[in-house]
Amino acid sequence: MAHEKFRVEVLSPEGEIFNDEVEMVSTRTTVGSIGVLAHHTPLLAMLDPTELRLYRTESEVIRFAQAEGYLQVANNRALLLVEEAHAPNELDAGELRERLRQAESELDSAGDDTERRRVAERDKRRYERFLEIAGS
Repeated sequence: MAHEKFRVEVLSPEGEIFNDEVEMVSTRTTVGSIGVLAHHTPLLAMLDPTELRLYRTESEVIRFAQAEGYLQVANNRALLLVEEAHAPNELDAGELRERLRQAESELDSAGDDTERRRVAERDKRRYERFLEIAGS
């Protein structure tokens, strides 16, 4: 069953990742998974690392490894502002394992520095999730 399309933009600090119409957005917020269809109620949410799925149709799905960020839905548009977003085939598992190792090392040495600990935990979650996506 076809759904009405709506505009979706995915932006990172490096620039525009995606800008087109889709039938559905599937992502993960800090409180759980969410699917957004056309005419969704206005929403502002924090995003967790996950596999972002943009459904042009039921059978045509564009996937990205999405880092943390924000989702805004309003006026039949969705805007995702993310720290990073990569096509799964662009992920280098070896590089991700090294980044994960660095994040774990930083976490181990953070001690009582709560900001250092928070950043290391965030990076660890991101690279663990990206590794899962790279392996699928």
